[in-house]
Amino acid sequence: MKLTFPHMGSTYLSIKALFDDLGVETIVPKKSSKRTLELGIKYAPELICLPLKINLGNYLESIEQGADTIVGIGSCGPCRYGYYAEVQKEIFKDIGIDVEFVVLEAPEGDILEFYKRVSKISNTKNVYKIGKSLKNAIKILKKLNDFEGIVLKTRPYEKYKGTIDTIMEDLINRLEKSQGSSFMLPEIEKAMNVLKKVPLKKADTLKVGIVGEIYTVIEDFCNFDIGKKLNDLGVEVHKSLTAGEWIMENLFYRTFGRSNEDDVRIAATPYMNTCIGGHARETLGHSILYNAKGYDGAVQVLPFGCMPEIVAMSILPTIQEDKNFPILTLIIDEMTGEAGTLTRIEAFVDLLRNRKEKTKNEKLLSWH
Repeated sequence: MKLTFPHMGSTYLSIKALFDDLGVETIVPKKSSKRTLELGIKYAPELICLPLKINLGNYLESIEQGADTIVGIGSCGPCRYGYYAEVQKEIFKDIGIDVEFVVLEAPEGDILEFYKRVSKISNTKNVYKIGKSLKNAIKILKKLNDFEGIVLKTRPYEKYKGTIDTIMEDLINRLEKSQGSSFMLPEIEKAMNVLKKVPLKKADTLKVGIVGEIYTVIEDFCNFDIGKKLNDLGVEVHKSLTAGEWIMENLFYRTFGRSNEDDVRIAATPYMNTCIGGHARETLGHSILYNAKGYDGAVQVLPFGCMPEIVAMSILPTIQEDKNFPILTLIIDEMTGEAGTLTRIEAFVDLLRNRKEKTKNEKLLSWH
């Protein structure tokens, strides 16, 4: 058995560590590229959302390298993500590729069923070993999410441009060559210590939050690396969603009838008081919270045709008006051009900078 899985941000590294610890051979998906997308477009339904096309391309590239088993995450509800696996199974059947598909879904209180699914691909039925491996994989994912958070926050202030990118690229290269969590965890700690010592300078920056559909928020190939583009324009960035937080929420908190997102849901309640699938409610709630925290604006990113985010998009103008808080929406599909997207981002940043300068001048005048 040779397992593969989707490429989404840095999640592939934690999944690799999980299966390394369990003694299962993996084919790590290549970093998503133009070819990855072209493969997905070739076989996927035309109007299906972009994440499915990129995931399909990830699988096909891994199958070329010898993968025979695919591990994916499932869900239920209005979002089309819930039937990605079924659509992909039919595509593989149609094009004559024999591959096993194992779908892991949130246990929703049924820990035993979740254990059965995991043990099927774990090369062991040892509960302790599976639990420890899963715990370390989640620890790696959370540390990588924290690392990226610091990068997005501090990169606009780096004294010597490119220093932080070099540290991050070096870490990713070392992690990809590492085997298991016992090697990965110390590497992340060392890189984190180096990152915290990067010389910084004072800069007049803006703060922008990224909201939207989780895949397009996390996967930088999909969003044209919007975090770095904003950083390069002198903007401090925070992503509202991370894979680590999503796993903790769905795998642990909800399993025990709890939630770690109450503040987000409470903030969204005046505009949306129920879950409609995907991360629509979170998009609204995080936008409101970013405003309350003094951010200068927010950017919503979503794949073309994403129903939950389209509903959120229709409500965001009301929030903008009520809160006097600028929000840019970027709809992305395979036809979206990077140059045009960058132009829109630059124009949005100019707008935010002008607003900030105007507010500063008004305050100075009021003091006089």
